[in-house]
Amino acid sequence: MPDPGPSSLQPSPSAAEVGRPSPALERILGGPSGLGTASLHLGRPAAPPTPPETTALPDPPGPESPGQDVEDVEDVGGRPIPGLYHHPVPRPDPARVAEVGRRIRTWAVDEVQAFPPEWQDQFDGFSVGRYMVACHPDAPTVDHLMIATRLMVAENAVDDCYCEDHGGSPVGLGGRLLLAHTALDPLHTTKDYEPQWAESLRSDGPRRAYRSAMEYFCRQSTPSQADRYRHDMARLHLGYLAEAAWAETDHVPEVWEYLAMRQFNNFRPCPTITDTVGGYELPADLHAQPAMQRVIALAGNATTIVNDLYSYTKELKSPGRHLNLPVVIAERERVSDRDAYLKAVEVHNDLMHDFEAEAAALAAACPVPSVLRFLRGVAVWVDGNHYWHQTNTYRYSLPDFW
Repeated sequence: MPDPGPSSLQPSPSAAEVGRPSPALERILGGPSGLGTASLHLGRPAAPPTPPETTALPDPPGPESPGQDVEDVEDVGGRPIPGLYHHPVPRPDPARVAEVGRRIRTWAVDEVQAFPPEWQDQFDGFSVGRYMVACHPDAPTVDHLMIATRLMVAENAVDDCYCEDHGGSPVGLGGRLLLAHTALDPLHTTKDYEPQWAESLRSDGPRRAYRSAMEYFCRQSTPSQADRYRHDMARLHLGYLAEAAWAETDHVPEVWEYLAMRQFNNFRPCPTITDTVGGYELPADLHAQPAMQRVIALAGNATTIVNDLYSYTKELKSPGRHLNLPVVIAERERVSDRDAYLKAVEVHNDLMHDFEAEAAALAAACPVPSVLRFLRGVAVWVDGNHYWHQTNTYRYSLPDFW
């Protein structure tokens, strides 16, 4: 790789600065004090519920060692991106990680057939159990964790099979996504045509996964939480369609256009359900407040740029051109790959600082217990998302820019 020359960017924060929570974030994570507030503090349960005695599925050889389930391995590999503002998280509870991993494989393989057998190693390598346990330490039970885990796997099945290089294509994507979305937001049609729609929900793995995951979610969520999730999934699908349109026309967007697309094609549906997974509800009127919507949007934007940065080398090796923030910055601002990547790190850091400042301001302005707990839950989800990206060396490796 040719030397890109000295960077014109400002020096990255020191290692001490990167991991140091801001006073604003410390206030949010500290939580309220006083009578009746002990249950509002986050943290791993001291003694998570004992999983029921069941016969686990045999573990096929995984990517880390023969006969060993990826979910049972504490992957301490993977260094954080130098200069990336983030907060370390405690090691996810290994008992919960193992149980979530066992249950999600049973669901994905036996219950909904979300993916073909030849994708088993990739499914195991995703380490979804470790991901969800790290992101939701306040989940009261494994059943609550499974709400988020099924939805995550279903979303990835749609992304892989409809959009990405596991059979996906930008051509005709709108029709496929619309029909898949009816698994989340049911079709209300005539008796003559309803059976055909119902049958279509069983026609492929992504739709089976969406339908089943949503059914489980609705059993443990309120109607307003379910409607909130449908809304955010419509946002996600709109982002998929924008990216597909650019792929069809071979268009590289301006940086601001790319960031607009990424506000929709991002992780937002995951942290927005943090209250359902935590076993409580942020009331709809409080969730809809513009200040709360800004906090959630900033969290989704920052965590999605984390994905752009950690998946950068993976996407460069994939067929075709994958748009991510460093690629767009390099082309549109005519800078080296290295400088584009380092600028993308700074974009992420700006988003993170804005997220923390806005969350702290909202916590001060509206110190309602459910608001404070939701804000802490989103902050912990942001940290857990980074932890998973950093430690998932099966999927990700860093570019040689330092």
